[in-house]
Amino acid sequence: MNRDDTGRSVHNAVPMTTLTALSLLETRVLGVLVEKQYTVPDSYPLTLNALVSGCNQKTARDPVIEASEAEVQAAIDRLKALSMVVESSGGRVMRYAQNAGKVLGIPPQSVALLAVLFLRGPQTAGELRINSERLHRFGDILSVQAFLEELAARKDGALVRELAKQAGARETRWAHLLSGEPAPSMLVQSADAGRGDALTVSEVAAMKATLDELQAEVAALKETVARLCRQLGIEPP
Repeated sequence: MNRDDTGRSVHNAVPMTTLTALSLLETRVLGVLVEKQYTVPDSYPLTLNALVSGCNQKTARDPVIEASEAEVQAAIDRLKALSMVVESSGGRVMRYAQNAGKVLGIPPQSVALLAVLFLRGPQTAGELRINSERLHRFGDILSVQAFLEELAARKDGALVRELAKQAGARETRWAHLLSGEPAPSMLVQSADAGRGDALTVSEVAAMKATLDELQAEVAALKETVARLCRQLGIEPP
């Protein structure tokens, strides 16, 4: 059973059997709307131009695409027909907002995870925790895992699936199912799975964040030492 922000049960979800599979561009539009809702709230709902830019963004996107304004508008129109996008006509231009949580009957935490999967493709729970931080800050990986398992066990139809572990990987990846089942190659477990000590992207990201913090602290200490040396009239070491 799903939960909302207050922990209450969410009902009236749309069964996956009645929700037609979405295209890559349609999921990209939804992902951009969710992302920008949290990262640039002053600009949300988004204009068509802002949506095109977000869909074609070169960073934090996998795969990178080049969608035209007409293609993005067509994706918006189909999502509107599914009630997953709503429009508002305030101001001089039409603006668009996402309605995925209400249509699917899932809480904001799950919407955030789906959005990151829409934007970046299959990821581990650790990667999802890092990549969704601006949309929702999960306390730990276990919390992410719990919401993923809830999405996978959804009684109206699974929205995510855990993929087979890749060769040398420590964690399994998750993929969304709103565009249909993952490619067969993703579901086949490698004979070498579980072998080796390759670092996951989440582990590398955590190490980089720690390194950045240490470098900032060292720079601050150097500046403090230099300032003290100037005050004492001595040469810095």
